[in-house]
Amino acid sequence: MHDLGLIMTITGSFTAALLLGYLTHRLGMSSIVGYLLAGIAVGTHTPGFVADLGMAEQFAEIGVILLMFGVGLQFHVKELLDVRRVAIPGAVCQSAVATLLSCLLARWLGWSWSAGIVFGFAVSVASTVVLLRVLVDNNELHTPTGHIAVGWLVVEDIFTVFLLVILPIFFGSGVAGSDSLPLAIGLSVVKIALLVALTFFVGSRLIPRLLWHVAATRSRELFTLTVLVLALGIAVGSAKLFGVSMALGAFLAGMVVRQSDFSFRAASEALPMRDAFAVLFFVSVGMLFNPTYLMEEPGLVLATLVIILVGKPLAALVIVLVLGYAPRVALSIAVALAQIGEFSFILATVGKDLGVLGEGGANTLVAASIISISLNPLLYRLIGPLEKKARHWRLWRMLDERAKSRTTGSAEDAGSHVLTSRNRAIVVGYGPTGRTLARLLSENGIDPVIIEMNLHTVRQLNADGTLAIYGDATREETLKGAGVESAVAFILTSAGMQGSDEAIRLARELNPNLRIIARAAYLRDIPALRRAGADAVFSGEGEIALNMTEHMLNKLGATPEQIDRERERVRSELLGGTPAVTPLATDH
Repeated sequence: MHDLGLIMTITGSFTAALLLGYLTHRLGMSSIVGYLLAGIAVGTHTPGFVADLGMAEQFAEIGVILLMFGVGLQFHVKELLDVRRVAIPGAVCQSAVATLLSCLLARWLGWSWSAGIVFGFAVSVASTVVLLRVLVDNNELHTPTGHIAVGWLVVEDIFTVFLLVILPIFFGSGVAGSDSLPLAIGLSVVKIALLVALTFFVGSRLIPRLLWHVAATRSRELFTLTVLVLALGIAVGSAKLFGVSMALGAFLAGMVVRQSDFSFRAASEALPMRDAFAVLFFVSVGMLFNPTYLMEEPGLVLATLVIILVGKPLAALVIVLVLGYAPRVALSIAVALAQIGEFSFILATVGKDLGVLGEGGANTLVAASIISISLNPLLYRLIGPLEKKARHWRLWRMLDERAKSRTTGSAEDAGSHVLTSRNRAIVVGYGPTGRTLARLLSENGIDPVIIEMNLHTVRQLNADGTLAIYGDATREETLKGAGVESAVAFILTSAGMQGSDEAIRLARELNPNLRIIARAAYLRDIPALRRAGADAVFSGEGEIALNMTEHMLNKLGATPEQIDRERERVRSELLGGTPAVTPLATDH
């Protein structure tokens, strides 16, 4: 019966998450809202099916570990340094404002200072998942706005990881007196330093070698399993051996893998498992929420929403404007950060486990999260109409002119230019065809980016100055890492590559203007690749037939006009018409 309860909990949670996630997505809201509502639906506070909260929370722990591993895996130190002038002071100041306002609210309600601090920290942290979804949906990810917003969230994520370490030190039951507090902090700092040193100096040597040997087996299952073992093993080891949070260990593990040649493949093949467990994390949070709480404490929920939707955005708006950015950029960043999500729940869970934050605070955070996440995409869409009206305001024009007169060529602008460059073509496979195409592209002013599953080839290309990525072209993370969203062409050079149609479909979805050229092993494969979105498909069978036809007609003494006419007829019969091949646009 226990096994049946486990299966029922997982099945019921996933089913409710699928239905409500799909519904909220169709309504233009974040799927996270659907997952939280699914948790409410299968929780003890609503009628019908009731899931096992204890089991859901155990799976949610795995979701938190994999979530933090993903943050470390996608953590770009260079991107943070590029926007450090605005992201670091902005994130720190905005978090301080949100925490202070929340503390004042908590004290006004009669809560303890410790409860107010934890509650304030949770309110100050925006959702990375929601922010990225909003930026992608509005084509803002690879703009100065997107770079600053992502850098801002990176700072907040680091701050959250730090809080997960120090909260047990300050509020844990083991720290009773003021005399023991400095000692506890000192010991924790030493443990964290040892963990970081061991992870980076030892892990950076052992982990890439381990991944290398596993990758050499050509087994996707073993590679996925290895990455999961690294994430979970380092996380658990960090907690058991060093007494720090599993989230910190997972974050460090992700950073180590990020520095290896296997980062894109790890993200594309192992982290889909993260998404499944992350869904259970949101469902378990929703299960904790009592809907009747909205009727019992509407004032607290409303006041919290005012801090999230007004206080935090105003602080961000002022900070970005003071630093000299355009009002459109400042407004976009402010609105994108006007929500709370996954890290707020993690902090709230830690606060509850420490006995600092009560049920009321946790319920308030869940309610405020559901509402703010629901409103965030809608509010972001209002930026355009608001900007059109605000252009006539004297203050707006003055701030805009000041931003335009800023010294150009900053790191943020330079990073934006690189990411939005149009002189880039992605070549999948580096066999004879791939090498020839890459050379021709380079000679014509287009930078080739090679996607290859042979690690020796990738390392050699990078050593020779050609950008190459080790990963699977059928995975979104790999294509994004190669810059498909700003590329002019996507070329599949491997005949019979497994998942060619999926790679084409995904590339077309990420960049509708992309020119896609594919190679097929057989003529029968051409229709499927065209349906997937390829602009031109070349088949070995078809090209051999064309060359043999031309050779035979030459030997028979046919005129050039006859040869051209027969070539077109054969192409029409075998390939379904002449492939549409037009010049690639370049920016010179």
